[in-house]
Amino acid sequence: MPADVFADVQPVPGVAKPDPVLVVDGVNRHFGGLVAVDIDHLEVQRGTITGLIGPNGAGKTTLFNLLTGFDTPNGGTWSFSGNDLVGLPAYRVARLGMVRTFQLTKALMKLTVMDNMKLGATGQSGEKVFGALLPWRWREKEKEIEARAEVLLERFTLAHMRDELAGTLSGGQRKLLELARALMVEPTLIMLDEPMAGVNPALTESLLVHIKALRDEGMSVVFIEHDMDVIMDISDWILVMAEGKLIAEGGPADVAANPAVIDAYLGEHHGEAATPENEVVESEGEDGDG
Repeated sequence: MPADVFADVQPVPGVAKPDPVLVVDGVNRHFGGLVAVDIDHLEVQRGTITGLIGPNGAGKTTLFNLLTGFDTPNGGTWSFSGNDLVGLPAYRVARLGMVRTFQLTKALMKLTVMDNMKLGATGQSGEKVFGALLPWRWREKEKEIEARAEVLLERFTLAHMRDELAGTLSGGQRKLLELARALMVEPTLIMLDEPMAGVNPALTESLLVHIKALRDEGMSVVFIEHDMDVIMDISDWILVMAEGKLIAEGGPADVAANPAVIDAYLGEHHGEAATPENEVVESEGEDGDG
């Protein structure tokens, strides 16, 4: 069982893991006077599902952006499977086997589902201008890519939509398409930014099954999620951020009982009777950046 690898790992922020696939040191990002991310040390264990949680504005999505090459930190270093990722653009990070999905899906709406899938594959000689003029050089590769895409579409129950425009898919189906397309890269680490957001309960269950299957196949998964029931059910290990910092980590039971986590979510007055001085009124606006 994957959780067994954590048997001797202490639930303290920044603790070393037996076989980390991702190691982060001193990564920080600020926007003017606002510190969005300030991580001293963080490790992600290979072959497990790691949940990343925290209040809105904790810096979760910004951290994803930094580690995957979609944003540039003000300082720090990080590595994936021993490869230094500092300064690498997103496409080169993906080629190394570390891919991410987005909170708002990035499907190309005016292309078919199959064409979206094909775009995710790497090593396509036909993508180059000169190579495109020599079809005998890429026809076999194209067939191989399409066959792999067919298998993934079948796996994610999207095969019947292969020739439909991605824009005709439901929000949940676009989430599935984005996950399937990410797998076309054949990654070893996949980072999912709120994969369950806006998805109906039936598709949520389907996504959970798919994510667990990825772990069982040996892939490493890191995902951001606000639904604590989902987090506790699926995670082997949980990282907790607040105000840009890693404030806690551990197994689901450790995190659920951690006072720092309770304070981060409920505020320093949790457990007290509401008074005019400590009562908090929640807004009904949309979630902010993770």
